Amino acid sequence: MTDSVRHSSATDLPPGDRQSKSAGIAVYTVGLAFALLLTAASFIVSQTHLLWAPGVSVGLAVLAIAQMGVHLVFFLHINSGPDNTNNVLALAFGILIVTLVVSGSLWIMANLNGNMMPPSIMMEMQR
Repeated sequence: MTDSVRHSSATDLPPGDRQSKSAGIAVYTVGLAFALLLTAASFIVSQTHLLWAPGVSVGLAVLAIAQMGVHLVFFLHINSGPDNTNNVLALAFGILIVTLVVSGSLWIMANLNGNMMPPSIMMEMQR
């Protein structure tokens, strides 16, 4: 066997394996700390009068978006590096599909009542 086959270099590893184990554990630990901090902040915002009452829902939405960002960066390792172009595109496509399904469902439900036949006409048709 040649020397290049026996010894793998750092460039032969998949994108997620380029860190040492201790660096990987540190990233997950920092991510866990941020996630726990944001979760605790959500409970504090919802259970106290720290925010003005109409602003609680906005505060919770901001904390939820921050929580999603922490999970994407620290646990799913989605970043803007050249190795993650496909991951970012897959994430964007998934967000597009979910947005289309949710908005389409809401649009159908909002217009469903207006397109229904009035009950009096429906009763006359059954006779």
